[in-house]
Amino acid sequence: MSDASIAPALLVAMPQLLDPNFQRAVVLLVHHDPGGTFGIVLNRSTEITTQNLCESIDIDWHGDPDSEIYWGGPVQPQTGWVLFEEGAAPEASEDVRQVAEGIRFAGSLDVLRRMANHPPGHLRVLLGYAGWGPGQLEAELAQGAWLLAPVESRVVFEVEPEAMWTHVVRSLGIEPATLVASRGIH
Repeated sequence: MSDASIAPALLVAMPQLLDPNFQRAVVLLVHHDPGGTFGIVLNRSTEITTQNLCESIDIDWHGDPDSEIYWGGPVQPQTGWVLFEEGAAPEASEDVRQVAEGIRFAGSLDVLRRMANHPPGHLRVLLGYAGWGPGQLEAELAQGAWLLAPVESRVVFEVEPEAMWTHVVRSLGIEPATLVASRGIH
């Protein structure tokens, strides 16, 4: 694989990926370069509400009290991230970056405070992330552990976590039941 970035993209875990952190996972690749890859798992909810998390760090949450926090991955689970729709925060903020069309990403408490004051309709708060060292993801892709899919804001914000893996696999023209656990390209 070349040094060209494959991010943004969705990584879809294949059946042979036995790591329980990533079984049937859909990961949003936020950053990829020769030095490594950073992504966040989109389809793992937690039992923590956004309101409880915000209260624990002295932020007033003005959104749905039952809004869930998502598990972004096994690396640094104490770190927080927010994914939100375009236009939900000042675009000039250095803390906010565009991941893909309609999707903004940040990892600062300042942005979380702004989101908590006026939560947008499309918002995901996540804890932890998924990371790969230099060449690691490329090797896993070559082994057939992941499929790459295009990023769509509708998938990120509107598809239910428990249906996301199947939805993304089908969007690639693949019937999930036909996937078998094996090495290589399917």
